[in-house]
Parts: sequence; structure tokens; C-alpha cells
Amino acid sequence: MGTRTVMIKQIIPALLATVLLTSCMTLKPLSSSVTSRTINNTTSSATTAVTAPTTAAVPKTTEKQVKFLDDISISAASSQAKEETAKATANDAVPRVSVVRPEGSDVFHSNYSSSGKASALQIKYAALLNTTPELLVENNSTLNLLEHVDEWYGTRYRMGGTTKSGIDCSAFVQTIYLSAFGVAIPRTAAEQFRVAKIISATELKEGDLVFFNTTGGVSHVGLYLANNKFVHASSSEGVKVSDLFENYYLRRYLGAGRIEKSQAKN
Repeated sequence: MGTRTVMIKQIIPALLATVLLTSCMTLKPLSSSVTSRTINNTTSSATTAVTAPTTAAVPKTTEKQVKFLDDISISAASSQAKEETAKATANDAVPRVSVVRPEGSDVFHSNYSSSGKASALQIKYAALLNTTPELLVENNSTLNLLEHVDEWYGTRYRMGGTTKSGIDCSAFVQTIYLSAFGVAIPRTAAEQFRVAKIISATELKEGDLVFFNTTGGVSHVGLYLANNKFVHASSSEGVKVSDLFENYYLRRYLGAGRIEKSQAKN
């Protein structure tokens, strides 16, 4: 009995030791598995936390946002329609300017020749003066002046000339005054300026004189007609109608003068 007790006492510690060892071996894989899962979960969470903002920041690209030239087709009809629309818009934006033909035109003849009221002379100078033939028909004094002017229209310029082979500006004005008004005036532009009564440009009427400084002092003269137009012997183009508001003449304009028909040559 004593011997059995001693043996049991010796076996019990050994069994306890075996149980403990077995428990430790069972717990280690479990702990390792738990630790691995914890690490995996932590790593997965961290990865999600890092990549999530990047994924959210990238905009989604749809087919509507990206177009390539190969994908765009233009029909001839639509292209032509767009061009016509663009031209119409441009035409509306640009102010329209009416153009008249200075030597008379078929349009003027078709409008007025059939009525018998407008002559070729009236049609021609209506275009040059930017007016209508009817207005010229109503003014006989204007027609008389234009008839004398037209006899010289187109005559070439010649310094010192007094004939239809060549004439200068002051000789042309002197000749028209004598033939149209029966008034003799001085020969040179400076002398004509001296005898004329100075008037404002707003008072100008047909037959008045307009003076210019082209080569120093009063060096050019013309005969006023209407609508800021005057006739003169141009050194480059001969006897012609010009506009007072052309840059060349506007910069050189000196003033206007009037010679009464009753005045005699001084």
C-alpha cells in the first residue's frame, strides 16, 4: 500500500507535465492564426485607407467626353449651310454702301430715260454728285453750269494752259465763270482768292470757289457744285469732280469764297 502511494505520487507530476506540454502545443498555432488574421485585417484596412482617396480622385471618363477626329463626320450640306449663315451674319454686321457709276449706267438709263425727263448729262452728273436726275432737272441754273463744265470734263492738266489741249486749275475756273456767268475774274488762284468774299464752308452753294494750299499759299482752286463735291483741274487726272472730304483736300483746304455775278475783273 505504501509502495503504490509512492508510485502514484511520482506518476501524477509526470502526467501534469504531459498535459501542460500538450496544452502549450495546441495554443501556439491558435495564437499564430489569430495574430496572422489580425495582421491581415490591419494590412487590408490600411491598404483600403490609402487607395480609397486615390480611387475617388480619378474622374470617370465617358465616351461623350472624348472625341477623336476620326469619329466626327461633317456632311457637305451642313457645312454649306454653316458657311451661308456665317456670310449672312458678316453681311449684316458690315454697313451697306451704295455705289454709283460716275459715267452713267444702264440702271440709270432704264429708270429715267423712258420718262423723257433726264438727259445723259443729268444722269452723268447725278452719279458724280451723288444725287438724283430729278433734282438736276428742277434746277435750270445748275444744268446751265454743268453744260459748261462738261465741255471741259476730262481735259488733261497743263501748268499755264488755257485750252482744251491742256489747262490748269485757275484758268479752268476763270473760263467757266466767263462762259457760264459772264463774269471775268483774275487769272491766278491767289488773285481769285483776293477778290472773293470769304464765306463759311456751311454757306457753300454752286458756283462758289474753294481754295487749297498744295504747293505753298493759295495754290489750287476749284468750283463748288453740290453735296461737298467740286470740279477742278487736277494736276494728276485733269478736269474732274472730287469731294472736299477726301483726305488729300481736307488736309489742304484753306477756305471758300464767293464772287458776285455783278463783279468785274480787277
